[in-house]
Amino acid sequence: MSDFYLIAQIKSIYGCEGFVSLFSFSDALDRFKKLKKVFIDVYGAKREFVVDKTNFEDGSWIIKFKNFDSDQDVGFLIGKKIFIDENDLESLPDDSYYIHELIGSKVFSENKFFGYLTDVLVLPTNDVYVIKDDDGKEVLIPALKEYVLNVDTKNKRVDLSSVSEMFLDDEN
Repeated sequence: MSDFYLIAQIKSIYGCEGFVSLFSFSDALDRFKKLKKVFIDVYGAKREFVVDKTNFEDGSWIIKFKNFDSDQDVGFLIGKKIFIDENDLESLPDDSYYIHELIGSKVFSENKFFGYLTDVLVLPTNDVYVIKDDDGKEVLIPALKEYVLNVDTKNKRVDLSSVSEMFLDDEN
């Protein structure tokens, strides 16, 4: 069975020729130009939709699916999420990771188990890793090289610099 990855949500009908406007969840905005097919959850199952055309208009990507030629044809899709399968994932540059690759990773500081990476906050300046520690508390760690020493997505392991050093004040 294929894994599916969320890339967008249909926010509205665009015009009367079967186009829909998207809210993108993807950093790789050019991905929409290359799409040949997507998957949409319809009646509890992922259904394949063939992409006919894409354009970037009015600050959003718009997409038209093959055999959906009017606003009435696509009305039921409003609010639906758009997924791709793993074959259509974009290649990432070195030291960049998909969030799904990080979630669930064991986190270590100075080779001692610290907790599990449970979420990634995507913020304008840098991402922040949400780590649930041994006591069940959430700890936020900036995803910066000075704090994150190593990421091994294959073995689901993240190594941090000394956690105690991260929380020391520089005021002394």
